[in-house]
Amino acid sequence: MGFTIAEKIWNNHKVFNINSKEDLIYIDLHLLHEVNTPQAFDILRNKNLKVRQPNLTIGTEDHNTPTQSIDKIIDNPVGLHQINMLRKNCAEFNIPLYRLGEPGQGIVHVIAPELGLTRPGMTIACCDSHTCTQGAFGTLAFGIGTTQVAHILATQTLALHLFKKMVITINNQLQNGITAKDLALTIISKIGVFGGKGYIVEYRGEAIMNMSMEARMTLCNMSIEFGAYTSIIAPDETTFLYLKKSANIEPYIFEEQVEHWRTLQSDKDAIFDKEVILDASTITSHVSWGTNPSQSVPLTGCIPNLESFATEELRKEAELSLDYMKLQPGTAMRDIPIDVVFVGSCTNGRIEDLRIVSEILKGHKVSKTVDMIIVPGSFAVRQQAIAEGLDKIFYEAGADFRSLAGCSMCVGLNDDKLKENHRSASTTNRSFQGRQGKGSFTHIVSPPVAAATAIMGRLASPADLID
Repeated sequence: MGFTIAEKIWNNHKVFNINSKEDLIYIDLHLLHEVNTPQAFDILRNKNLKVRQPNLTIGTEDHNTPTQSIDKIIDNPVGLHQINMLRKNCAEFNIPLYRLGEPGQGIVHVIAPELGLTRPGMTIACCDSHTCTQGAFGTLAFGIGTTQVAHILATQTLALHLFKKMVITINNQLQNGITAKDLALTIISKIGVFGGKGYIVEYRGEAIMNMSMEARMTLCNMSIEFGAYTSIIAPDETTFLYLKKSANIEPYIFEEQVEHWRTLQSDKDAIFDKEVILDASTITSHVSWGTNPSQSVPLTGCIPNLESFATEELRKEAELSLDYMKLQPGTAMRDIPIDVVFVGSCTNGRIEDLRIVSEILKGHKVSKTVDMIIVPGSFAVRQQAIAEGLDKIFYEAGADFRSLAGCSMCVGLNDDKLKENHRSASTTNRSFQGRQGKGSFTHIVSPPVAAATAIMGRLASPADLID
């Protein structure tokens, strides 16, 4: 019997078996940010421990940081304290740190690939659930808790539960204008928010092979939203081309690495515990209507009637979501007005996303009833956008293109929050109650839908601009 790519990487990093449910796994790369890590360093100090391999750990300031001006950090005492603690801890333990507004800084899941740190066959961990983003490169990447952060810092290993294996095969190709975000929302609506619980999910198929690395990262990023342990895509020529540009590897060594990376494929006789098959050509633009990503429908559709849900539990969840969102069953998605459009986050804050948005905004104006905020995922993304003139398109359209990179309105820890009873179309990954601000409403959308919505003042697609 053959092995899946996940099993191959797992076995290559297995230190020993702890018990029937857990293995101790070596971690190649450990990523830190300011919010969830101070306590981990306190654990080290209390136990008189050192960081075992500081060269395999990097930090960045991204979650509780301002996006308008570095000076505004003083207006956020909690954020300032968290940043100062990260700086103190990284300095004390000799860990590289990318500071706010400096080259290399940005959302942790965005900068790791940009800096060439994420490479096929690696194991990666970070105190953030969306670490699964890195799986787009053929890595095993896990979101972890604070005590696990301390364990990796001290030992460079992590105890991980054994996993089940799921494969999601996406046949054919996505239609023009349909994105990885639409595919992700379709998958989640199909299998539910717990459909991937306990599984490492492998994505494959023609649609995946034709995706850019940015799109693959978006898809893997959303895997946690249906409960997946993590997700992975086998590396291919698209992966290698990206790494050739980003990874600082001598050419002759790079070619040797590529030969190894080509072996990181699931064997033909590998057995999966579960398989999901979708036809990419049938997928359309999707938008969420509720308080979790599974509650989504095509943009051309309506909010479903409660009677359409298969179980009483799902009906109750839908009823509670609609009550919170102040929406009614049967409402056409295109009839829902939007107050704020947010483009950014580790899901859709990369240069490809900003290019898509700029193409749609060019020659148009943001609706007078809408505030549009665009936050680059990294310092490098912002610099590239300026080099390509995207910033001018954003400003001329009336969008607010922020000066600093960070998580921003995705987590709503800084000043970038929605006001109570305000409704957003957001390229983020979650629509939980109050995530973007107390009493606010979030509709998860793709970058093209975000741009069209900003122009129309209601949920819309680029096709609506032509109509």
